[in-house]
Amino acid sequence: MRLIVGYQATPSGADGIALGATLARSLQASLDICLVLPQERPVPSKAPVEAAYDDILIDQATEWLAEALKLVPEDVQASAHLLFDESFAQGLLDCVDECDAYMIVVGAAGDGLLGRHSIGTVTSDLLHVAHVPLALAPRGYRHSPPQRIREITCAIGNRPGAAELVEAATDLSVTAELPLRLLSLVSTEDQSTRGQSGLAKAEEVLRIVQAELPAGSEVQLRVAEGSGIEKAASSLDWHDGDVLMVGSSRLAQPHRLFLGSVAAKMLRVVPVPMIVVPREADDE
Repeated sequence: MRLIVGYQATPSGADGIALGATLARSLQASLDICLVLPQERPVPSKAPVEAAYDDILIDQATEWLAEALKLVPEDVQASAHLLFDESFAQGLLDCVDECDAYMIVVGAAGDGLLGRHSIGTVTSDLLHVAHVPLALAPRGYRHSPPQRIREITCAIGNRPGAAELVEAATDLSVTAELPLRLLSLVSTEDQSTRGQSGLAKAEEVLRIVQAELPAGSEVQLRVAEGSGIEKAASSLDWHDGDVLMVGSSRLAQPHRLFLGSVAAKMLRVVPVPMIVVPREADDE
């Protein structure tokens, strides 16, 4: 398994590498660290000054990638790639296809709160066009990254359409031999219409997942309540090594990501990495 890390020579880039290393150990995967520069212009059109500038930029990017590889722990296999594309996000997606990678990993934008998520331009673009899962590291993750993932929490909505999310969470839990927690968030403001249905849906999905998991796998059901989605998510106990998995909005195009309103609210308060899973074509 290969994981693509979208890297920039910033603290955010270091956060992405730290999360990538944690995931790589847990999934027995390797890292492909990718830095994307603007598309090179055809050589005949370059003036000497432009050519010299491009050479300097490439040399600098090569040094940045060398420094990035030094951030990778010795027990994690990694390689570096210098890519050229007008879009940083598209450059990463092309590398996903070329490497047959399972996931893209990125860090938070630099203007967010420490320990919280903040979506920058590249992440926003990926959330609209990526066709593979996208792992988001909270700001400052590089300071104390866990060796491995401790537990996967899978946030299940109250409507149909969670099949691909459950499958992805189940696959990760089985591959990495990790416990799986199914989560339903309930807002007490409209609990009379959503509380029981949310619990019923979570229990239904739990039974399906339990039937498919190998015997002895640890699965638990958790319903979190609060005056709003943010309060419900904040009421949960989060530990080092936890990862939250969410599905794409039903507004997403098939095999694409789109962060729904509930996931976006969770993103603002959850202090652990979040993995967003694309919507499948048959997800009604």
